[in-house]
Amino acid sequence: MELGSADAFDRMGTLGVEEEFYIVDADGRPTSGIDDLVYGPEPPELLSGRLDHELFEFTIETQTPRIEDLSDVASAVTSVREALVEHASNHGYRIAAAGLHPAAKWRELDHAAKPRYQAQLDRIQYPQHRNTTAGLHVHVGIDDADKAVWIANELRWYLAPLLSLSANSPFWNGFDTGLASARAKIFENLPNTGIPTAFDDFDDYQQFERRMVEHGSIEDRGELWYDVRPHTGHGTVEIRTPDAQTDPDRVVDFVEYVYALVSDLAERYESGESGTSVRRELLDENKWRATRHGRDASFITPDSEGVVSLESFVESESDRLDVDGLRNLLDAESGAVVQRRIHDTSGIDALCEYLTLD
Repeated sequence: MELGSADAFDRMGTLGVEEEFYIVDADGRPTSGIDDLVYGPEPPELLSGRLDHELFEFTIETQTPRIEDLSDVASAVTSVREALVEHASNHGYRIAAAGLHPAAKWRELDHAAKPRYQAQLDRIQYPQHRNTTAGLHVHVGIDDADKAVWIANELRWYLAPLLSLSANSPFWNGFDTGLASARAKIFENLPNTGIPTAFDDFDDYQQFERRMVEHGSIEDRGELWYDVRPHTGHGTVEIRTPDAQTDPDRVVDFVEYVYALVSDLAERYESGESGTSVRRELLDENKWRATRHGRDASFITPDSEGVVSLESFVESESDRLDVDGLRNLLDAESGAVVQRRIHDTSGIDALCEYLTLD
């Protein structure tokens, strides 16, 4: 039984960025490449031990080394991406980035043979068989387990605006879904996903984690795929909400805000602030608004008494936390809008080319 420990939460403010990508061919179309890129010759040193794959043979994941200072995020993200693109090119592949690949048709693509994924396919069936999603995960180190749970609880309301700003997956299985982030809805069809309930403290969360394994609901703690979670192995709070980003600058913008927000919540916890009580149904409604409307979404406030636009949220949070990344994200054209425009004006081939990183 793989379970984490409160002892893992021993450092505050470290950062880690995980990005999921697509392995594509010369034309930018999905192709099976993990045998070469993951299980073949050793990757470049920067990727050694930080390169893995997801459910399908055309999906691949990178991890940055642990980042000690926020100012190093941009170079870490860029260096890992460049190393992956070079590694792929050396084996005749290219790399693409989006929440969903618009040309990926899950019935025509091979699943990875890794026993972990085969067990998931057998247990979950249809929802996992079609899970061609790719996301951006941001880890922030926390120095106390109870603090991590409290912060994760408080972060839940902020997830919907983050999803709105990240929306980069309007196409799935070859058609326009009408959603800004179809990835969010497709991934949410899996068990143990979406917005989690609040937990009283670390003991409460760990008991839940343990029971899910003991009762056969999951194989290990890594299969708790919620939009935010205390990561009991890394000793971090992990935000898993955003779609994968095509532009690395957008990744840096997300990390800047998440770091500032988590740091602010940590200070509020240490000052003895009580947690915010928000109905799970309202959190789900806000996420739906982000999934459907992206940048045009507005959100029910935590007290449920009003609604705030995405623009107002960005202005307020940018001023409150003294960050630039949120405004950068809002000012940049939405990934969903860009994808639709390229598809409508130039076709699927041009869109596939646009999503490649080289």
